[in-house]
Amino acid sequence: MDIEALRAQFPALKRQIGGMPIVYLDSACMTLKPDCVIEAVTSYYRDFPACGGLGRSMHSFGREVDEAVYRAREAIRRFINARPSDSDWLDVTPTREVIFTRNATEAINVVARGFPFREGAAVLTTDREHNSNLCPWQDLEAEGRIRHLWLDRGCGDDFDLSELDRILEREPVELVSMVHVSNLDGSELPAAAVIERAHAHGARVLLDAAQSAGHLPIDVQALDVDFMALSLHKMCGPTGTGILYAKEELLEDPRFRPLLSGGDTVADTALGQPPEYLGPPFRFEAGLQDYAGIIGAGAAVEFIESIGVERIQQHVNALNAYVADKIEPLKDEFDLLGPEDAAMRNGITTLVFRRRGMVALVEEDLVGAAAILDRQANVMVRGGEFCVHSWFARSGIGREREKLRASLYVYNNRDDCDTFAEALERLVGLDEYQMLPRLP
Repeated sequence: MDIEALRAQFPALKRQIGGMPIVYLDSACMTLKPDCVIEAVTSYYRDFPACGGLGRSMHSFGREVDEAVYRAREAIRRFINARPSDSDWLDVTPTREVIFTRNATEAINVVARGFPFREGAAVLTTDREHNSNLCPWQDLEAEGRIRHLWLDRGCGDDFDLSELDRILEREPVELVSMVHVSNLDGSELPAAAVIERAHAHGARVLLDAAQSAGHLPIDVQALDVDFMALSLHKMCGPTGTGILYAKEELLEDPRFRPLLSGGDTVADTALGQPPEYLGPPFRFEAGLQDYAGIIGAGAAVEFIESIGVERIQQHVNALNAYVADKIEPLKDEFDLLGPEDAAMRNGITTLVFRRRGMVALVEEDLVGAAAILDRQANVMVRGGEFCVHSWFARSGIGREREKLRASLYVYNNRDDCDTFAEALERLVGLDEYQMLPRLP
């Protein structure tokens, strides 16, 4: 794989700040966008900026929108191996199992608000879920609709399947909702084993695949997963575009209610009567859609497929191992979250500094570790608690301890890793409240 040729397709990497190149290591939050995705989004606004939707705009622009959305949905169907539509639906949608949402957060909420829970039902998560896969269940519990249970995830190959079995045998769990790859530490759920055990006890499974899609090969049919949530902004795609995958038979269940209703979800309406809803996926895609984002999403998965997910995985894991070697001399300065084996962290390196109150003055701004790396070396990493506040609170790691997460993707190279390691070495050598200059 020619990394330099690939990097040339990402215009953001050509920028300089203060006369220095950027080092982008925040792909677990947001990946950069290649030219092909930018062009796909732009082409909608430039060439056919019209309404799509069944029977909505039957002119040339409208047909072009519908055709482009169809192709994007088909690209995503292939990417995750969702089932194709049968012959009755194939003319209008390539699959009934791929629903467009704003992001994985909305996709999870579609399931949370639509799933036909019985009285007394429980939802099982892990102890290190992103807030997007925690808050919806906490809200439902507060409303008295479910009980929310959780188990300790562990940090890699120590996931306790026997504890999962005990909970499934003891509790009325109707839905298991777990993150596939943790955005906290990169650890991977043994998804196939979890799904098999959940199904054996009559529970459905929702995988939060926001951090795994584009990093790991995903085959929803082989996994036999019931629901899966994805965010395209973590897959070189546009912001505001996500996917809910769901088995067709679950979406066809009339008890599974859409999160929103309105335009483009109905076949007919009449005063004094309930709406006559369309079938999936349209029943779950209310109103005017983000056509530019959807078209860009299709371009993004085609871009990833053109490289190959397995090649991306190998590249990212090799770079993460290189990072681990480079920062090994600094290991007394921080705790590394997640598996010791860098190849099991899926491109993520999360550090919790042992020294408390690691801050510096950059001119007149008091900033923490992540901001220091940015302002001193153009190294862009994530700080804070990574939307996993509940795990940090439970672990006893206080907010006064600085944290940062470096996350890699296909466009990163060894030079990025070297710059990060050098900047980190300078960071841990700082005196508290040391005055630092900004970049020129």
